[in-house]
Amino acid sequence: MDPKVAQVVAAGREVGVDVVPRTFPAETRTAVDAAAAVGCDVAQIVKSLVLESPDGPLLFLVGGPNRLDLAKAAAVAGVGEVTLASATRAKAITGYSIGATPPFGLATAVPVFVDEDLMAHAEVWAAAGRPDSVFPTEPGRLVQATKARVANIKDER
Repeated sequence: MDPKVAQVVAAGREVGVDVVPRTFPAETRTAVDAAAAVGCDVAQIVKSLVLESPDGPLLFLVGGPNRLDLAKAAAVAGVGEVTLASATRAKAITGYSIGATPPFGLATAVPVFVDEDLMAHAEVWAAAGRPDSVFPTEPGRLVQATKARVANIKDER
């Protein structure tokens, strides 16, 4: 097993999530790619977005088709403003590349926020440490494992 995927499996064990990764021949960096590979609705794909704020980094887990509303994200996090972290900063904060960032087991402990739309599904799929690997879990388990706050954070436009 790839070392990055093994890290996610171990991190899942620590937070009570049985991570059973699925690896695909092609990268699943986008929500659409991941949904096609898995054979699920794009709404079941968890996008991990790293944001920076004056108070430090934040992780937002957003439903596949949704765009994150930065104003809502800042309000939910209780910070003045947020910006999307660059790929370099996101990797430094999490230890993972964009498109491969799991919801837990990050290099830096960060507050986590979950898009309420993910809660409508019995199963969601999150990145497992590599751009070609994902794992299924229940959204409630994801919230519990990450100690996340569930909120309306999508852009309604």
